[in-house]
Amino acid sequence: MSAKTGDGIADMAAESQKIKDFLLTHHNEDEEAGKVFPYSQQISRLADREQVALYVDLEDVHEFDAELAENVQQNSRRYLQLFSEATDQLIESALGDRAPPVLDAHDAFIFQRVYMEKTQRTQNADGQVVENNDVRKKYPPQLLRRHEVYFKTRASDKVLSVREITAPQVGKLVTLGGIVIRATEVKPMGSVITYTCDTCGCETYQPVSGPSFMPAVNCPSRDCVESKANGRLQMQVRGSKFVKYQELKIQELSEQVPVGSIPRTMTVNVFGENTRHCAPGDQVRISGVFVPLLRSGFRQMAGGLVTDVYLEAHHIENVNNGGESAVDLEEEFTEDEIKIISQDDLYEKLANSIAPEIYGHTNIKKALLLALVGGVDKNADGMKIRGSINVLLMGDPGVAKSQLLTYVDRLAVRSQYTTGRGSSGVGLTAAVLKDPVTGEMTLEGGALVLADRGICCIDEFDKMMDSDRTAIHEVMEQQTISVAKAGIMTTLNARVAIIAAANPAFGRYNPKRSIEENVHLPAALLSRFDLLFLIQDKPDREADKKLAEHITYVHREGHEPEKEGFEPINMTLFRKYIAVCKRKNPVVDHKLSQKLVEMYVELRKEARNNSDSIFTSPRILLGAIRLATGLARLRLSDNVNLNDIEEALRLMEAAKISLRPERNAPTHRIQTPMDQAFAIIRDLYVSGGEEPLPVASIMVRCAAKAIPEDAVNSCLQTYQDNGVFLVDQQRRVIFA
Repeated sequence: MSAKTGDGIADMAAESQKIKDFLLTHHNEDEEAGKVFPYSQQISRLADREQVALYVDLEDVHEFDAELAENVQQNSRRYLQLFSEATDQLIESALGDRAPPVLDAHDAFIFQRVYMEKTQRTQNADGQVVENNDVRKKYPPQLLRRHEVYFKTRASDKVLSVREITAPQVGKLVTLGGIVIRATEVKPMGSVITYTCDTCGCETYQPVSGPSFMPAVNCPSRDCVESKANGRLQMQVRGSKFVKYQELKIQELSEQVPVGSIPRTMTVNVFGENTRHCAPGDQVRISGVFVPLLRSGFRQMAGGLVTDVYLEAHHIENVNNGGESAVDLEEEFTEDEIKIISQDDLYEKLANSIAPEIYGHTNIKKALLLALVGGVDKNADGMKIRGSINVLLMGDPGVAKSQLLTYVDRLAVRSQYTTGRGSSGVGLTAAVLKDPVTGEMTLEGGALVLADRGICCIDEFDKMMDSDRTAIHEVMEQQTISVAKAGIMTTLNARVAIIAAANPAFGRYNPKRSIEENVHLPAALLSRFDLLFLIQDKPDREADKKLAEHITYVHREGHEPEKEGFEPINMTLFRKYIAVCKRKNPVVDHKLSQKLVEMYVELRKEARNNSDSIFTSPRILLGAIRLATGLARLRLSDNVNLNDIEEALRLMEAAKISLRPERNAPTHRIQTPMDQAFAIIRDLYVSGGEEPLPVASIMVRCAAKAIPEDAVNSCLQTYQDNGVFLVDQQRRVIFA
C-alpha cells in the first residue's frame, strides 16, 4: 500500500524510499541465470556511463506495488522527479569513493565545480573554518544529472486516438496511436543556462522548463548585492546544459476518423534518447505525459486563458513492421480461425469477401486481394525491384469502382484514400513548410508517404491535372519520392501499392474509338500498372436481373445475400491473415523462370502483330512475377508453383480481354478453353504460310494466353479424331 498522511495525501518521503526499494530489489526469474535485477543493472551501467537512460516499465512497477504504478500514471511529472532523485542517490552509492569517468566537457565542468566547492573553506557564524561538503544543493539537479528517466505504459493500457485525449488526461501518462506526418530536425534545447558575473565572477544557474525563457541580467550574488556593484551576467554556453530535442506531428489513422470529420493532429515533443526513432509516414504508438504548453511574455497575454497542449514522449514504438516478424500460426490464430484459413478454396473465399455486398467482379476482387498481399521486394546490390502491385480500374459510371476502393481502404491496415480533383502533386508527395518553433523549412509527407508499406487509393484518377499525375511516376516504379526544393534535397520512402479508379475519356467507353483514345492516359503511366481492368455497363437481361435482385436485397436487409456454403471472412481475420502472408518471401525456380520467358516472348510477338494492343513493355514480365509471388504468399508457401504462374497469366489475360470490348460481346455459344486453343492453332497455321506447326510452339502460345495444358491436349486429340488435322511422329500439326 502507498504511504499517505492523515489528510489522504501521499507521503513523498515514503514514496521515494519505496521507489529506491523497487529499483534495487525488483528481479525476474531466469532458468539459467537465476534472479536477474534489471534496474540494479541499469543503475550500474548509468554509474559507469555505459548507458544514458533508465527505462521503467510500469508492468514491473505494478507487479511490485499496484498503487505506486497507479500514482505514476496519474501524477507522472511528480513521480518522474522522484525516480530521478532516487536514481541520483543510487548512482552516488554505486560509485562510492570512485570518481565518475570524465568523458566530455560537461563532465569536466561538473568535476571542477564539485572539486572547487569541496575544497573551498568558509567561516560560520562563530568564526570557525569548516569544509562545505554538501555541494550538490547549490546546483540545479538537472545540471549535474547525466541520465534520463522514461516510463513505459502497461501492455493492457488502451491506445488512444488524438480525439480521445482530452482535458481529464492532463498530467497523466497516456498512449497515443497514429501516424507521423512531420518530424523536425534534432536540435539542442537548453535545460539549464549558466551565467558568469563580469564583476565578481560568481556563477548563476537558470533552469528552463518551457520553449522560451527570459534571460537573467543582474547578478544575484551576495558580493554584488552588498557592494551594489550591479554586476552584469554573461551567458556561458560551454557551461550550460543542452538536451536533444525533436518535434513530431501525429495524425489520426484513417479508421479512427469518424465519417465526415477532418483528421486531428497533435504535437509531440521528444527529448534525449527518444529522438530519431521515427520518420514521416511511420505508424507509431507513443507513451507520454499530456501537458499544457507553458508560454511567457506577450504570447501568453495574447492567448489569454486558452493554451496549447502537447505530448511529452517517454516511449516510442514503431509498428510499421509489427506484422512481419515470424510468429507461429497456433499463437496467431484460434482453432476456429485455423479451420477457416485451412480450406482448399481460401483464395476464392478471400476474394469474394472483399466488398461482398457488391455483385460480381470476381477477377477484379482477386486483383485487389493480390494488391493487398503484394509481391516480394528485391534489394540486392543497390538494385531495387518493387513488389507492390498497382491496379487501375477504368469503367463506366455506376459499376462500383469507388465502392471497391473504399472497402480496400477500410480493409488495409495502412492506407490513404484521396480523389484526383482534390489532390495536388505536393499533397500526394511532400510539402515544404516553415517550422513554427525553429523557423526553418521542414518536410511534411503527403498521402503517398503516409501510406508507406500500405495502400493508396486514388479515385477519379482521370480528373487529375497532368502536372500532378506525373508526380507519382517515380513512386509507382522506384517506390521513392525525390525532393529538391527550398534548400532541402532528400529522398523519402513511398513503398506503396496504388489502386486507382478512372472513367474513360468520353465518360463512357466508346467502342468506335481505339483503346488509346478511350483510356487517354500516357503509356509511361499505363505500363506501371500491373493490371488494368475495363468495366463496362452492357445491357444483358439475365445479368441485369441478378444485379437488380442483389441490389434490392442489400438495400432492404443492409447486408449481402446469404449464399449456400459461403460466409464472408470477417475483416479482423482478413487483416490478420494478410499480415501473416506478408512474412513469406517465395522464390521462382529455374524451370518456371523459363516458362515466364517464353510467355513474355509470345506476348511481345502478339503485340507487334496486333496494332490494337497497348503497353506491352518489359514491365509486364515483372508484373507476372509479382502476381505469382503474391499467389504463393496466399498459400503461405516459400516457392512459386506452376498453378501460381497460370493463375497470374489468367488474370493478366482477363484484364487484357476486358480492354477489347468486341471480344466481350454476348454470343450464342460460350467459348471454351479448347475453342480458344483451336483458334490459336488456326491463326498460327495461317500466319505461318500453312506450314506444319510444332506442338511445342502451340503450347507456348497457349500458355501465354493462360490456356491450361490439358485443354490444349484435348483440343489436339478431338480435332485429330474428327479429321481436321493430324499430329505426326515429330509432334507437328498438319492440316488435312
